[in-house]
Amino acid sequence: MTSSSTAVAHASVDGPTGSAAEPARPHPAPASGPARFDWLWAAVLTFVVACIGGGAAQPWRDELASWNAAGRDTGDLVGMLGHVDAVSGAYYLLLHGWVSVFGDSPAMLRMPSALAMAGAAAFVLLTARTLFDRRTAVFAGLLFALVPAVSKYGQEARSYAFVVLAVAAATWLLLRALERPTVARWLPYSVAVATAGLFHVVSLLVLLPHALIVLWRWWDARAGRLLVGYAAAVVVGLLPVIPLVLLGQRQVSRQISWLKAPHLRDLAGLWSNLTASPLVSFVLLAAALLPLAWSRGRRPAAELALVAALPIAVAWVISHGSTSYFLDRYLLFTLPAWVLLAAAGLGALRPRLLGVAGLVVLVALGVTDQRHLRTKYAKDGTDGKRVADVIAKDYKPGDGFAPVRGADRVFMIDFTVDYYLPGNVKLKDVFAERSALAADDLFPVECEQTVQCLKDLNGTQRVWVVTWSGTSNPYHKLPEGQEKALKDHYKVVKSTKVRNLQVTLVERDR
Repeated sequence: MTSSSTAVAHASVDGPTGSAAEPARPHPAPASGPARFDWLWAAVLTFVVACIGGGAAQPWRDELASWNAAGRDTGDLVGMLGHVDAVSGAYYLLLHGWVSVFGDSPAMLRMPSALAMAGAAAFVLLTARTLFDRRTAVFAGLLFALVPAVSKYGQEARSYAFVVLAVAAATWLLLRALERPTVARWLPYSVAVATAGLFHVVSLLVLLPHALIVLWRWWDARAGRLLVGYAAAVVVGLLPVIPLVLLGQRQVSRQISWLKAPHLRDLAGLWSNLTASPLVSFVLLAAALLPLAWSRGRRPAAELALVAALPIAVAWVISHGSTSYFLDRYLLFTLPAWVLLAAAGLGALRPRLLGVAGLVVLVALGVTDQRHLRTKYAKDGTDGKRVADVIAKDYKPGDGFAPVRGADRVFMIDFTVDYYLPGNVKLKDVFAERSALAADDLFPVECEQTVQCLKDLNGTQRVWVVTWSGTSNPYHKLPEGQEKALKDHYKVVKSTKVRNLQVTLVERDR
């Protein structure tokens, strides 16, 4: 045998001891002995890997939005969700409780996501054990823990890891309910569906492949209660999500209007981003296709292929409508199914060392990406900490703050600086007519006219201006009214370039 494709090609004729692939067992025996706790080591391994270097990278703007929202009082947070970011509300509320206990350092902000990925790993392994065998389950647990994307989003203070957890749980709970379709088994599935929808509405696309799996099982058994049970479970799961969908539709222009209709080439881009490693992505895809070549293992592989591929295809199609949802992190919830398929392919190769070698290669290909994820500027080239250090060094009580916002407010430079400023540095946001809290928004309401901006300065003697670097203009990209108010009444004391930002201290003319 010279290749894995040769090994799989003989799967239907060689027995378990042949030099080929061993078909997956459609009905594996229940786990016993140490195998019952495989899910635990998979969860622990994933958590440990996700936590290694978890605080190394500086938070990027989406994480800073999470930090800003989670740091508000519950009432203020709920008020904000009525105007913006309602679709992230469940995650913000969870993070709000977490940081109130554990603090808001980068590592602590991200640890809930690491825990969520650990939970997802447990369900990935359980699903592999349900559909295939223990060898495949072990491969799935190892592979999931070591795919770079699991570390990337396990080290990100956003909701995506929780979506992966909810969908992985829903898939395993569906399989359990199909084995014994009782209320006691359908109800946990409903909870998982609701959780997935509350943490990210796009994840509800998984209901389409789940429905096809149910129809397929119904066609085999012709048991009407499968269809009734599934339909009822979905309705129950969607009930708490409906208000969120309605509210989210009113906010969609602010949330994802920047996403454009995808092209066919975007499918390739999404695939390499889905694993956070171009090299890993294509080898993983090759391994994921192997089970479809089995004569007896094709059925569970086909079911998983629906969960893995159908949401991506449907998202691509519907994104040509009025709103695009086609973004790799929105579809991250398909990653567990891809990992399961790849693990099934590698776990069935013969000789057994061939599968182990394939797993080692997949992990090794991701090492460079894993290291990069744990570097200071992995998420964003902006260095908010150094900017904050420059300000703190020469800070005087009463100093003002004028970060670039306006059309560039989405880059959240103000949050970037605020996050790292020491507690004793209290800057006045001089151009904020209404604070973000007062406006029930993520951003403050700023002055637009020069006269009003000058009034907002209110005699502030010194102002720290933070704008983009790369120009000699210290007020680059500030709204016109703000720039004129500063130019006409302040003089530059000093200016410091910090990577892609420029920190300028201006002082009022006497």
